[in-house]
Amino acid sequence: MKSIKKLFVIALNLIIFGGAIYLGYQKYQEYFENPWTRNGQVRANIIKVAPRVSGPVVYVAVVDNQFVRKGELLFQIDPTTYDVALSQAEASLERAKISSKGKKIELDRLLDIQRKDRGAVSLKDITRRQISYEESLIQIKVAEQNLRAAKLNMEFTQVFASVDGYVSNLDIREGTQAVANQPLLAVVDVNSFWVFGYFRENQLANIRIGDEAKVTLMAYPEQPIEAVVDSVGWGIAPQNGAVGYNLLPSVNPVFQWIRLAQRIPVKITLAALPEGVNLRFGMTASIMVMEEQQDSGSQQTQ
Repeated sequence: MKSIKKLFVIALNLIIFGGAIYLGYQKYQEYFENPWTRNGQVRANIIKVAPRVSGPVVYVAVVDNQFVRKGELLFQIDPTTYDVALSQAEASLERAKISSKGKKIELDRLLDIQRKDRGAVSLKDITRRQISYEESLIQIKVAEQNLRAAKLNMEFTQVFASVDGYVSNLDIREGTQAVANQPLLAVVDVNSFWVFGYFRENQLANIRIGDEAKVTLMAYPEQPIEAVVDSVGWGIAPQNGAVGYNLLPSVNPVFQWIRLAQRIPVKITLAALPEGVNLRFGMTASIMVMEEQQDSGSQQTQ
């Protein structure tokens, strides 16, 4: 009786041990056939918003982390200086037109005299008047361009959102001195989210563009997101890229028996998000590329 019980215990232990080996082998196969990484990060296009003109901010229309639509006003710069410049440009154009009109009248008068009496006006005088009139036409074009620039600068005092997204890093108030082409805030483009998965280089052989993938965010572990491999990175920054003594390369020593696989970024495009899932730039993600399932599906199709 004791021997039977002993055999049963041994058999049970063998079954458990064999099952553990089998499950471990399955996970090992899954890891390499369906490449997987916990080193993933949510990314998006970040639009740095900078004014085209300088001046004090007189109105801020948004608050930090607010959602904005494309074309919505973000802030306004004091338009007083640019309004004066616009009025000056309009006056300059009007003056150029009046001057040109006077020169045209004078030229026509000389031409009329010449038609009546060829010797009354010299060719040199007519040529001088003709050149003066043509220069006045050029001055009108210059004044028109100056007026156009003044109108644009006036329009640039109002800064609008260029995409749908979330305001980020807003650090301006009324009275802040804005400098042309210097960013004052950022907008996270809500329609541009993707995930970068950093896979080991020995997994890349089983990753192809178009492969289906599943993305699980740390914030939403029970709501996996369907995704597709968009592209695979072609390079990473070298660790031993510094220049040392006498312009020689600086190479760090390594242990010969330890070689760590490099991580290569793989861009993952997300499909429709599950209800209640909100993406934020920088969130941690796990990614599994479903290479094995896609292969079996393609074989069945063939």
